Amino acid sequence: MLRRDILKALAALAALPAAAWAEDAPLRTGQSAPFNAQTVLNRARALAAADYAPRPKIPQEWQDLTYDQYRKIWFDPRNGLWEKTNLPQRLDVFPPGLYFPQAVEVNIVEDGAASPLLFDMNVFETTDKFPDIPLNDHMGYAGLRLRADLLNSGLYTEYAVFQGASYFRGIGTGENYGLSARGLALKTADPMGEEFPDFIAFWVETPEPSDTAVTLHALMDSPSCTGAFRFDITHGEVLDMEVEAMIFTRTELSHVGIAPLTSMFLFDATDRTRFSDFRPNVHDSDGLLIHNGAGEMIWRALANPARLQISAFGDENPKGFGLMQRKREFSDFNDLEAHYHMRPSVWVTPRGDWGAGAVTLVEIPADLEIYDNIVAYWRPDAPIAEGSEHAMRYRLQWGGTPAPEVPGLLRVTGTAMGGRPEGGLVMVIDFENGTALPEDLETVEVILRTSAGTTTPGNLQRHPETNGPRLAFTFDPQGADVSEFRVQLRTQDAALSEIWLYRWTLFA
Repeated sequence: MLRRDILKALAALAALPAAAWAEDAPLRTGQSAPFNAQTVLNRARALAAADYAPRPKIPQEWQDLTYDQYRKIWFDPRNGLWEKTNLPQRLDVFPPGLYFPQAVEVNIVEDGAASPLLFDMNVFETTDKFPDIPLNDHMGYAGLRLRADLLNSGLYTEYAVFQGASYFRGIGTGENYGLSARGLALKTADPMGEEFPDFIAFWVETPEPSDTAVTLHALMDSPSCTGAFRFDITHGEVLDMEVEAMIFTRTELSHVGIAPLTSMFLFDATDRTRFSDFRPNVHDSDGLLIHNGAGEMIWRALANPARLQISAFGDENPKGFGLMQRKREFSDFNDLEAHYHMRPSVWVTPRGDWGAGAVTLVEIPADLEIYDNIVAYWRPDAPIAEGSEHAMRYRLQWGGTPAPEVPGLLRVTGTAMGGRPEGGLVMVIDFENGTALPEDLETVEVILRTSAGTTTPGNLQRHPETNGPRLAFTFDPQGADVSEFRVQLRTQDAALSEIWLYRWTLFA
């Protein structure tokens, strides 16, 4: 999914002058119907009992819009729902077309009734370069955006977007959009091809003036299953989403990803040989962090491999996992446009008993930063049976550092490697400084293991800028194509640092 094209278009449209806008045309609602906690569940259950039927599409002319043409139509925020009220939220909609060939039903819930938003071209603005193209009975909106007064400035700025398949994005206050989450992942990187469920309808509950959160319900549909989702969303420095979902299966789900996250990793200091670029790093996330059921904190540095890689970290009742962006300085990326240092990390906290399974990481080869080539999710060991109902609950936190910190445990702050004239590699791991770090680094035990090849014992020194430890060692593949690394610093037989994992591959 070319998410970056969409984000660039939205950013460009937001920058258009207000003088280009026409008169107000507020979003309108249609005839209401009763709504309660069972409404979406009942629809999902009934939908799963019938054969899958693809939704009708908007006119072909809308689907054939070019990227530049699609940029010429945008929502006028003056038409946002709840505009000019004392309610704490604003809701916008997106035009259909291009990447979004099917409309999504959007309903507004108030006083026990749900009213659909009616499609109206007048809520959008266009330039004279937008083509005159037809409408049909299947027109509708492509998704929705939530805005709030994040800085108590009187300006309502966006913090969450639900648009495209079952994708959604969020940001903490002051951040830029980066990685995405999904309702469900099915058959990711499977030889038979991935299946992308769609959110086909939303219900947004009208907030009270004093509310600090907004509740959104979503109906999901796909050939293999349906789903009823509830999101309780609270904006802030860390955006908080409590997610509850019930999945209704049409077929057995043998390869299912729960709480999936999707991101981009092009390169960092682990491999610059494939990219000629003025920037030192290009990525939305630089590591997968896992807090496993045994209490270990594991940092798996990401890679952009030459061939598809799938890694599974077996566990039982994980405490959490997420894709992290730990590089937070402008100089880490030197990019005035993308602002990768302002992209959020996302942390998943399971609710209830998730049982046995694996945090799964998929790394897909990519040659451009427009591609989302990193996927992480929880894959349960047991398939979800055909005709069954499967409940799942978890928390999503979007922000700079949403993952819990373990007192005294040093975090990994960077990974780098490069070739040696005599062959092999120098590998470098930087850790942060901390009060648990002994003054004498010779008392720190380095646990270094590799599945193939040979390494030197490693040299541990203090980083002159951070005062944290840097571990450097050499690696000789000895003819191997792949090697798995595991490193941890320990003192007095106790963990001093996170566990650093890395999969090295010989690029073809």
